[in-house]
Amino acid sequence: MGSSRVDGHSHQIAKAIQQIIPADRVDLASLSIGPYTYDHRHRSDDFIPLVKKILDYESVILLTPVYWYSMSGLMKTFLDRITDCLQIEKDLGSQLRGKDMVCVSCGAEIEGFFIPFEQSAEYLGMNYLGHLRTWISQDHLAADVESEIVVFFKNRFA
Repeated sequence: MGSSRVDGHSHQIAKAIQQIIPADRVDLASLSIGPYTYDHRHRSDDFIPLVKKILDYESVILLTPVYWYSMSGLMKTFLDRITDCLQIEKDLGSQLRGKDMVCVSCGAEIEGFFIPFEQSAEYLGMNYLGHLRTWISQDHLAADVESEIVVFFKNRFA
């Protein structure tokens, strides 16, 4: 989960997903993950341990709020850092191949929003199982959004 607000709308969506499928949640805001740099100066932050944890799973669900018509900065930093897995931790990068990826957004509908996720999955050899746009109305998960979440995840992980 890549939200700057730990208990915000994306958190509500994450809880709804966890009611449907058994999923551990990682809050990127609680980790120290520096930006990608060509000299790899953030090698000792929380990114590589997180990737090692992710490799224990068959599927990755990327959940991000929509900030300024795009994914959150936290999620973008996470995706940028996957470059480390292609340059200095190649054994980790190769283990992403064949894993499933799903993307969930929380917020406004933006044309082309999911393209970076689809392309990243393709580039990494991951199986992109689709994406779902969700939202919160008046600080509550509407019944129709909850139904969409149920159908989406049951169709992919039942």
